[in-house]
Amino acid sequence: MMRGIKPEMRIDPEAITDLRSPDWMAPDAAAEWGRVMPILAKRRILSVADLGSLENYCLAIGTVREMDRHLQLHGHIVNYDGALKRNPAVGIQSDAMTRARLLAAELGLTPVSRSRPAIREDEDDDDENPLDIS
Repeated sequence: MMRGIKPEMRIDPEAITDLRSPDWMAPDAAAEWGRVMPILAKRRILSVADLGSLENYCLAIGTVREMDRHLQLHGHIVNYDGALKRNPAVGIQSDAMTRARLLAAELGLTPVSRSRPAIREDEDDDDENPLDIS
């Protein structure tokens, strides 16, 4: 695994500010798209080149939710030919959680990634500075 300082996210003057989820996207993934797209649009950091990452992030979150429903119905342990085994949905969900976490960081959707200066400065520009007495 490579370690190091992640580059700051920069505001893109040609950023995508409104885009519906793809028609082919499953409902859980589309719901996540609808939740995060306004956040990314406000920050003006999403470009056409980032759409694959956004799609994959939403698909991963959709998979997490789908597997959670499956696990609630069938449990984390299944009886397979008389032996108790881990439900394969546990591993699928875990992998999807890892992918979602990594992609969320790339898209600036985690607390740490939101603390980057370029993100903070953009979000703080909404109103006048309440501490500015000039």
